[in-house]
Formats: sequence, C-alpha cells, structure tokens
Amino acid sequence: MKESKLFFLTIDQGTSGTKAIIFTSDGKLLSRHDEGHHQFYPNPGWVEHDPDEIYDNTLKAIRAVLKTTGISAQQIICISISNQRETTLMWNKVTGKPVMNAVVWQCQRGMEICNTLEREGKAPVVKEKTGLVLSPYFSAAKARWIMDHRVENDTSVRREDMLFGTMDSYLIWRLTGGKVHATEYSNASRTQLYNIHSLAWDEELLEMFHLDSSMMPKVLPSNSVFGETAPGLFDTPLFIAGVLGDSHAAFFAQNCFSTGMAKVTYGTGSSVMMNIGTKPVESDSVVTSIGYSIDDEIMYVLEGNINPTGATIKWLIDDVELFDSPREVSTLASSVPDTQGVYLVPALTGLSAPHWNSEVRGVLTHLSRGTKKAHIARAAEESIVYQIIDVITAMREESGITLRELRVDGGPTRDDFLMQFQSDMGDVPVVRTTIEELSATGAMYMGALACGIWEKLSDIVALREEQKRFSCTMTVDRREMNYDGWKKAVRNLLQSEL
Repeated sequence: MKESKLFFLTIDQGTSGTKAIIFTSDGKLLSRHDEGHHQFYPNPGWVEHDPDEIYDNTLKAIRAVLKTTGISAQQIICISISNQRETTLMWNKVTGKPVMNAVVWQCQRGMEICNTLEREGKAPVVKEKTGLVLSPYFSAAKARWIMDHRVENDTSVRREDMLFGTMDSYLIWRLTGGKVHATEYSNASRTQLYNIHSLAWDEELLEMFHLDSSMMPKVLPSNSVFGETAPGLFDTPLFIAGVLGDSHAAFFAQNCFSTGMAKVTYGTGSSVMMNIGTKPVESDSVVTSIGYSIDDEIMYVLEGNINPTGATIKWLIDDVELFDSPREVSTLASSVPDTQGVYLVPALTGLSAPHWNSEVRGVLTHLSRGTKKAHIARAAEESIVYQIIDVITAMREESGITLRELRVDGGPTRDDFLMQFQSDMGDVPVVRTTIEELSATGAMYMGALACGIWEKLSDIVALREEQKRFSCTMTVDRREMNYDGWKKAVRNLLQSEL
C-alpha cells in the first residue's frame, strides 16, 4: 500500500460531543464528523453524560467519516484519542455496564466531600502528592460520591467488579472489547488520585476517596500502543495509539516541547499551560500536572484556568446589550489609544487563578465624564489579557522559569488588537497558528510517534505553520503603568470584600 493512501483517525471526545477526524499521513486535516450528546442536570450544579451514548456516538462518528471520505479501515494507521479530562465514571467489568451516568468535570456534587476533607486537614497532603488543589472539579471526589451513593448502597453491585476511569480509559476498554483497562499520564495526573512524584496510584489517596487499587487503570506513556479494536467493530482491527487529555493534546500540538514554552486557549474561559521540564514545581497559585509523556520521559506543566475571558465579551453583548458583536468590541477597543484609566475586573462568578476568591463580584473602575463606549470596550478586551498575565506572572515567580513564547488558539485569537496587547503586556512573542482542531492534532501526533511514522519531535516541529506572530512594541514604563492600575483594581476589589 502506498504511503499516500494511509491515514490517521482521531477521536476527539469533548464535553458537548464527539468528533471523528481523519488526517493524511503527513498530518493534514482531511475530514471530520461530529455527534452531539445530551447533557443531564439532575440537581442544581450537577452535570452528567450517558457513557453508552458517548460510546455509540464514537462508533457512529468513525463510521460516518470513513464513509464520507471513502477510506477503508485497512488504510487507517491507528486510532488516537483526546478527551474531556476530569469527567469520571465507574463500570462493572463483568457486565460492562456503568453503575450510573458519567459525572462531568463541571459537576459540583463532590463539594461537601472536599469540604469535609478540608476540615480534616487533608488538603495539603492532596496538593503535595498530586499538584492539585482539593476540589470537586477533579475526579477523586466524583468517584467517592459514586462509591458512596451507587456502589456501597447497592447490594447487587460487587465492589471487586468495579472499574474506575476517565473517558479515555472507558473508550479504550469498550473499543478493545474489555481487554484493556488503561489510561496515560496526563489524564491520570488530573484525577487527584495519582502521585505525580512516585508516578503511581497513591494508596493513601485511594483510601481517602474510598477506592481500591484493583479498580484503577494501568498508566502508560502518552505515545503507547494501548491495544487494538475488538473484532467486528470495523472491517479490520485497528491499533489504538496516542492518547492525551484535551488541553494537553492542544499543548502538544502547539509544539510546546521546551521549558518556558506556553500556550493559551482562549474561549469562554482561558487555559494557560507552561512547560516546566522534567521535574514538578510546587505552586500555591496554579496547579501542577503531567503535560505529556514520551516513552520514559515525563514533561510537567503548570496550568491555570481563568473564567471568564471570552464570556466577558458575550456578557456585554447579550446581557448588558452594550455592543452588537465581538467585532464591534474589537473595532471600538482599537479606536482609542487607552482606556483613560478605566479597568473592568470581570469577576462575574468570582476570581479564579491565581487569586482563588469565588465570593467577590466584578467592578468597573475610574469612570469619568470623558469615558466613552470605546473605553469600556477596550477595558473589557484588556481584562482578558490582564487575567492571563496574572497567571503567567505567578508561573514565572513560582517556577523561576522565563517565558519564551506564548502560542495561542481559540476564536478570540482572530482579534489582532487582543493578540498585540497580549504580546505587549507579557513582553513576549505571541504566535497564532494555522492548525485547526488542536486537541485532535496533538493526539494524532502522539499516535504517529507510537506507530513509528515519525521518530522524533523534530519531525513534528517541521509540520508547524504560523499564521501570524506578534512582537512587543510597548515601552517598559507604559507596561508597568498599565499593570499597576490593574493590580490596584483587583486589590481594591479583594479588600472591599473583607
């Protein structure tokens, strides 16, 4: 078979749906098919997904994209997986059935479990071992809730038959016909059950969250061949190779392979991830995770998640009705040289990393008779950058690592004013890529390494194409004045809530 007739297939399993994406053998996106799934909200603050629906949609999406392209299973090099990270489920290894719906990463049902452990003084132990703050956001509290409410109280369920997993390990288990129960390092590091220092499921944490080591998936490098699909699913069994959590996959697709390289994904909120090398760094402001692993080499990252960023612009358009579109906000923001000292601190649901105060609410400061609509537009756009700079500053200070370059993705990156201001305030090059479907691309890269199509990272770097590069043009004095004003606005907001 000729090389040109070979293709990669990636499953991008996300919060709202599942994509099957075909890439050519030289890494170009060829076609994709999407299947949405239902969101269930059984109680306020609770979110669930149906695992069976997601698995069925995975098969539908794969078969549909193969049919659309006319590509046969024999032409697929491997199936790779990127997935929503902390979403948690448990299933019966005998029957193959989940004990309940998957508990989604946003779900807050584990809050009281975390509060109890906090009162018991367990939070420092959790942070020391996992690099993560004790929170219902991660998998551990969700798994304990499932154990306490669905396993221990159900006499028809045997504890020894239970398997724990995030969505990657569930899909691997289902696709291999129950032969492989495995995950990889980046997903394991986000469960709050995995010791990122000893690189093992931690017995103390498992006991804390009412789990057994026999339930846990085997943890493999990201570029592993995890197994092959069960007979009958496709025309021929396919290797499952290359798995990463979605944010980590985007980070890998951005080629953040060296210490000090970072990526920002701009969306409703924003995710900042920085490569800190082969040793973890303790942080009080952000979290430490495993970014990815290739064979025996582990690369660690610092990560900070911010909410809201793009949601701030949407709020001003949809709810305040001050603007008609994101384009209008951008056009107005760039029409004035500054905000005349106006700052918007968009703490609509509190402040996230690195301030971690969920009680405060937003403020618009330093208004005057000279304040125009354009100044508010600029303050809104600048607030996105300032929040990201807060996280980057914490990362720099706590790691001692200099930020070398910021690689960006997401819809708001089309806004040149926003990207230039990001470069100016960070005093760092900001690079916008041409790559589409970054999470799927990163997983595909891992699959290619696993199958030997590419042998080293430099082979992947050679594929990268930049759409535009932004370089700092702002003076040091102007940068410091701008940021001092932002820090004062945040400090005043935090003090007003004391």
